[in-house]
Amino acid sequence: MTEPGRLPIPEPSEDGRRLLARKWAYLLAGIGYVPLEHAGFETELAALLDALCAEVHESGPERTGSPAAAGARLAELNCADGPALTVTMDVLGKGLLRLPEFQPAEEFAERVVGVLGALAASVVTAVQGATLAQQEGLKLSLLKAVRDAKYELRTAQARFDEVATSSASGILVADLDGTLVTVNAAAGVMLGHAPDELTGRDLLELVHPDYAPVLREDYRALLAGKVKRIKQSQRLLDRDGDPVPVSLTASLLRGAGDEPSHFVTVVEDGTELVLLQNELNRQALHDALTGLPNRQCFSTRMETALRKADPKLGVTLLRLELDAFSVVCDGLGEHAAEQLLVTVAQRLKSVLAGGKVLVSRFGGAEFAVLVENAPDTPDPVRLVHELRQELAEPTYVDGQGLALSASVGVVNRPAQDHEAATLLRESHQALRRAKANGHGQWELSHPDQNRLDRRTDALAAVMPGAFEHGDVQARYRPLVRLADGAVHGVEAQLGWAPPGEGALSDQRCRDLAETTGLMLSLGEWLLRTGCRQVGWWRQRLDRDLRLLVRLSPHQAADTDLLTRVVGVLEETRFPAGRLLVELPVPALAADLGETRDNLRALADVGVRPVVSAGVLAEVADLPVHGVRLDCGPLDGVEPDSPVVDVLRELPALAHRAGAEVIVDGLTSAGHARFWLAAGAELALGEHCGAPCRPEELAAALGVPGWRTP
Repeated sequence: MTEPGRLPIPEPSEDGRRLLARKWAYLLAGIGYVPLEHAGFETELAALLDALCAEVHESGPERTGSPAAAGARLAELNCADGPALTVTMDVLGKGLLRLPEFQPAEEFAERVVGVLGALAASVVTAVQGATLAQQEGLKLSLLKAVRDAKYELRTAQARFDEVATSSASGILVADLDGTLVTVNAAAGVMLGHAPDELTGRDLLELVHPDYAPVLREDYRALLAGKVKRIKQSQRLLDRDGDPVPVSLTASLLRGAGDEPSHFVTVVEDGTELVLLQNELNRQALHDALTGLPNRQCFSTRMETALRKADPKLGVTLLRLELDAFSVVCDGLGEHAAEQLLVTVAQRLKSVLAGGKVLVSRFGGAEFAVLVENAPDTPDPVRLVHELRQELAEPTYVDGQGLALSASVGVVNRPAQDHEAATLLRESHQALRRAKANGHGQWELSHPDQNRLDRRTDALAAVMPGAFEHGDVQARYRPLVRLADGAVHGVEAQLGWAPPGEGALSDQRCRDLAETTGLMLSLGEWLLRTGCRQVGWWRQRLDRDLRLLVRLSPHQAADTDLLTRVVGVLEETRFPAGRLLVELPVPALAADLGETRDNLRALADVGVRPVVSAGVLAEVADLPVHGVRLDCGPLDGVEPDSPVVDVLRELPALAHRAGAEVIVDGLTSAGHARFWLAAGAELALGEHCGAPCRPEELAAALGVPGWRTP
C-alpha cells in the first residue's frame, strides 16, 4: 500500500539509470577537466543519479536533502560552471522523465523540476562558498606576504652587514659620485689600510692611473643601464702606491622604486685567483681518475679537429665500452675497477701513439678515440683489431689478472659538414648496435641504419605519451577451434598508428615499449582491457570465450607479475581458468628473473600458462597448459618432405606433456586440415581472422554491429 503523499514507486530501471549516468558523464567529461578516471567518474554520477531519483520519489518534509549533497559533489568534481550546469539540467531534465519509474511523466514532472531546481541551487551555493573561501585565503596570504617582506628586508640588511664583515673578498660600497661609504676588513687588508681610512675617499683614487679612466667610463655605462655588471682584471694601489692585481666585479645597488643608489664593488686577489681558476678549468675538462679529457673537453677539441682534418682523409671516431665492467666492480670492489680503468686509458693512448689522436673517458667504462686520419692510418677493421688485442692482455691488480672485452662503435670518414654532436650521436648508435650483438662486437656507422635507429628511438620516446592520450589501442585475433571452425577465444594484441608511420604490428609495439620499460604498465593495461572486453562479450553473447595474452620478457621476469594478474582478475571478475598467458621463449630459456617461478605461480591461481614448442623440453617439469606452434615451416614445403613429418609429430609431443596445441600463422584451409589431422586443437592466423577492433570482430562472434563496453 502506498503511503499518503507518496507516488507509487516502481522498480528502479537499472539499465535506464546506467545509460543516463553514462550519457551525463560523457557530456560533462567533454566540457572540462574532471579529477577522476572516466570509469570512476561514471560510477560517481550513477550514485548521484540514484540519490536524485530517490529524492523525486520522496515527498515534502520526508525529503533527504540529496540535491544539496549532489550539488556539493558536482562542485568538487569541477562540474559546477555555467556550461556544466547547463549540461546537467539538460540531460537530467529530459532523461529523468523518460525513465520507466517516472511514468506517466506528467505525474512526476513537478517533482523532477523541484529536485533539479534544488540541485541547481545547491551547485550555485557550493560555488559561492568555494569562491568566498578562496577570497579569504587570498586576503590572509597577502597580509602574510607583507609581514614576511618587512621581516625579510630587515634580515637581508643584517645578512649583508654580516657578509660584508666576514667575507674574504674585499667589498667597497660607494655612492653614485664614487665616494666610499662602506669598506670591509678584507678590502683594507688587501690595500694596506684600515677600513675607516678608506671611507670617504673617492673609489677611483685607489685605481692605478693607467686604468682609472677606463674604469670611470665603465661605471658610467653601468649607471646608464648599458651593462648589468662590470667584471674585469684591475690594478689597485696599496698604501705605498704599489699596484695590487685584483679581479673586480661591480654592480648597482638599487633602492626604493628600483632607482640606483650605490655602486657595490667586490675585489679578489688576482694572483691566487688566476692559479685557482686554471686548476679548476683543468679539473672541469679532465677525468679525475685517468687524467684523460672528459666528454666536454673532447667535444670542444673534436670541433677543432674536424675543421683542421684533411678534406679527403677526414677523421675516424671510435666509441668503446668495456663489457661486463660491473662484474669487476661488484666482484672485486671499486679499487680494482678503478685500477682497470687507469690501465685501459694508458693502453688506448699507447696503441695509438704516433698519430694525431685524442683519447677521452666519457664516464663509467666508456671511452672515445678520435683519430685525425693520415695516409698511413690503419683502416677501421685494423684499428679495432689492434685496440681489442691490446685490451685483451690481462692487467694485474692486487694479484688478480683482469681483462675485459670491449664493444666498439665506429664512425669512419664522415662528411665534412658533420658537427661534433652529430658524430657523437652516430658513434653511440653504432655502439648500441654492437652491444646488442653480444660482448666483444663492433659496428660501423651506416647513415641509413642511423636514420632508422633514430626513428625507432623517437617512436619509443613518444609512445608513453601516445598511450596516455589513448592512441595505443587493443586489437583482437580470433582463436578458432580447428575441429569446427568456431571462435573459441581471442588473443589481445597492441595496435598503434603513429602519424606518418601507418599501423604498427603488435610485435613492433611490444619492441618499442620494451625499449623504455613501458611494457610493464602497457601489458597490464592490455590484460585489463582484454578481460573487460571478453567479459562484456560473455554477458551479451552468452559465449564463454578464452582470452590469450602474450607477455614480453620484462613482464615474464617481473617480480610483481602475479600481483598484477591477480589484481586485474579480481577487478574485472574474469575467471582465471579462461585466461591463457604465454611466456616468451627467451625469458624461459634463460630463466630470466622470476620467469619460471611466475609460471608456476600463475598456474597455482588457475591461469593457463602457454609456451612455445621451442622450450617445451626445457619446461617439462612446469605446469604448462598450452603450446604455441608456428605454421611458417609449412609454407613452400613439399608434402613428402621430412620437415612435414617432424611438424606432424609436434602436437603429439605436446599432448604427452599434458598441453593442448595452438598453431599460429594459419594461412589456408589446407594447413588447417594438416594441423587438425596432426592433433592440434586451436589456431590463429589470417585464415582465422586478422587483428581487428572489437566491433570488427562482431561478425565472427555472430552478432553484426555489436558494440563494445
